[in-house]
Amino acid sequence: MSRSNADWQAVIGLETHVQLGTKSKIFTSASTTFGDAPNTHIDPVVCGLPGTLPVLNKKVLEYAVKTSMALNLNIARHSKFDRKQYFYPDLPKNYQISQFDEPIAEEGWIDVEVAEKGKETYLKRIGIERLHMEEDAGKLVHAGSDRLAGSTYSLVDYNRAGVALAEIVSKPDLRTGREASEYASEIRRIVRYLGVSDGNMQEGSLRCDVNISVRRSSDAPFGTKVEIKNMNSFSAIQKACDYEIERQINLYETGESVAQETRLWDEGKQLTKSMRSKEGSSDYRYFPDPDLGPIEVSIELQQKWKSELPELPANKRKRYAKDFGLSVYDARVLTDESSMAEYFESVVSQGVDPKIASNWITGDLVAYVNANKKDFLKLPFKPEELAEMIQLITDGKISGKIAKEILPGLLETGGSPKTFVEKNGLSMISDSKLIESIIREILEAHPKEVEAFRGGKTKLQGFFVGQLMKKTSGKVDPKLANQILLDQLRL
Repeated sequence: MSRSNADWQAVIGLETHVQLGTKSKIFTSASTTFGDAPNTHIDPVVCGLPGTLPVLNKKVLEYAVKTSMALNLNIARHSKFDRKQYFYPDLPKNYQISQFDEPIAEEGWIDVEVAEKGKETYLKRIGIERLHMEEDAGKLVHAGSDRLAGSTYSLVDYNRAGVALAEIVSKPDLRTGREASEYASEIRRIVRYLGVSDGNMQEGSLRCDVNISVRRSSDAPFGTKVEIKNMNSFSAIQKACDYEIERQINLYETGESVAQETRLWDEGKQLTKSMRSKEGSSDYRYFPDPDLGPIEVSIELQQKWKSELPELPANKRKRYAKDFGLSVYDARVLTDESSMAEYFESVVSQGVDPKIASNWITGDLVAYVNANKKDFLKLPFKPEELAEMIQLITDGKISGKIAKEILPGLLETGGSPKTFVEKNGLSMISDSKLIESIIREILEAHPKEVEAFRGGKTKLQGFFVGQLMKKTSGKVDPKLANQILLDQLRL
């Protein structure tokens, strides 16, 4: 679809389900290990067998409260669990234990940097309505199709059933697909910094449902809301939102209505398609879970958990810009992963220029880490070794070209760049008499080019520099070489 929507305003809210990285499930000791054989991590509590009782995992409560604090939410003095009734094969008990009217935390916000293509990056505050704890459902595998309709049969794996989730519900403050994508990205950064989740969308550790409607103007009533599921990347979130906004506008402008429904994002066809009519909260027949008591988090415990929070990505970005003079872009890339930020700070602590360190890390090192699925903090090439290599360049001991050549090997094995350079005879030639001798040989071998230069074709200086670099394998100090070259050419 390609039409102007300038006369319309989109209203977008996200429900982000974060799988909390506890070793056991929310109400039982069953394992949460991902990727094991189907139905090997279930027990009587997960299945809701008669006589079993759920017990809240204390680590889940800690992770939920810490996440709430990082999102500036108010921790409830009193919260409770409820049963959410619905009948679907992936729900072994035919109800889900969740939180309805008394969640663990409410009324928060995060600031999100939005980088739109061709536009200036801007900061937007997104309100967060609530965070509540709940258990995950199992997973249906449909044979012959990605959905129930069209499949020949379906299988269910209950390994995921009962895994702890923190559901984060934003306020309807988002207006574009890009804002929605950036908001989800920031949520992922935060939970990864906190260490409460790995945020791996491909494995389902972080899943987003998007609610979208459109209206004629900012003061008009909200339109009919559509929920979109099945998005496993931030780019899919953006594309699904943009498509759905255009679809709804097109319906209204052709005199049709928008149905309240749940739709799926089809990545292959790049469109949303209807899944089912959308339920209302009354359809779930919530009531307090009689097997779980109320939750109260003491002020002392809140203070303890708050003191354990790390520096969050937004604060890091501000500090990097202020203390290191980095651009918004560089600060954003460096703080995307806490391990990369920690590596960068270790390099800078050795006294090298932050901008140069940033360039090497966000360029060559990121490319290597991504290609080889490595963690920055587990690289053989330690921060102090990168700092040593940068210092060799700064001091004129090696060129940037030589550094680029030796870096792949150092990334694999680690070790002192200085020792490697000395052992392999890669140090820069800084002896002015030796450089002068080499330049004389080059000039004597190219008399016509020398005459042309002296006749006014000064661009030939680049030719002579190229010859010099070729003859010295790029190991000559460029600044000193150019100075000596010009002195020789002007004789």
